[in-house]
Amino acid sequence: MSVTVRASAKINLHLGVGAPREDGFHPLDTVYQAISLYDDVTVSETDTDSLTVTGSAHVDVAGVPTDATNIAMRALAEAPCGSAHDVRIAKQVPVAGGMAGGSADGAAALLAHDRLHDLRQSDDLLLAQAARLGSDVPFSLVGGTARGRGRGELVEPIVDHGTWWWVVVPAAVGLSTPEVYRHFDRLHPDAPAEPAEPAELLAALASGEPVRLARALHNDLQEPAIDLRPELGDLIARGEAEGALRGMVSGSGPTCVFLCDSQEGSMEVLTALSASYDVVLSAVGPVAGAHVLG
Repeated sequence: MSVTVRASAKINLHLGVGAPREDGFHPLDTVYQAISLYDDVTVSETDTDSLTVTGSAHVDVAGVPTDATNIAMRALAEAPCGSAHDVRIAKQVPVAGGMAGGSADGAAALLAHDRLHDLRQSDDLLLAQAARLGSDVPFSLVGGTARGRGRGELVEPIVDHGTWWWVVVPAAVGLSTPEVYRHFDRLHPDAPAEPAEPAELLAALASGEPVRLARALHNDLQEPAIDLRPELGDLIARGEAEGALRGMVSGSGPTCVFLCDSQEGSMEVLTALSASYDVVLSAVGPVAGAHVLG
């Protein structure tokens, strides 16, 4: 018997970053959205633990670990049941792109393991396990559009009356999240202890108006990411010139995402950017969190 769970990529519509705390983590106030790029994780019982990872044509999985350090394998240890497992991950979410593909895999493995063994753990328990795996993993379970606080792991669904069309441009070379945060600290030595609240963005989501949302998008990590990789700024300018309402770095980068006014508008931007960039994808949000297929 096996169970397959699908989990989605995330983007940050708002990412506010505060000064680092004593434990080294930065307090965050962020708004996540799950979009229609997915990883599928299949878990089955077997005699010996094993993990295989495959990817769509646009996903380079060479750097994804296939041993016990992979987040999907660590997820299975959150509720040990004495069995060995075969885990198969089929990735569509870009690797090391600031879209929480690893977190999606962790959330999917948690849910698949629970359903495979009929553990019937509560949502609160699964969310606590997810938070131990990483800051973005709880949102990967919840999906939709949600606000994250703390390190991003304290997740609360929010009102979102829109259907939002995105163009996604991954980068061929990743960008270190810790280095982006370190550069944020260098650029903003006087950052506030707590980031500003995303009041206008929450209102824009409730309104369902793309132009209003475009104006409210915000990412405190975009400046350090572009300072480290200036070509990301060039890409954002190009996408907006081709008709996107707004472009931004996704999370800590290096993937860039572009909000468009409609599905037709996203296809026009996708076509224009495809002339210069090898991988350009279209997605819609919000979509569901981790869920069992079939």
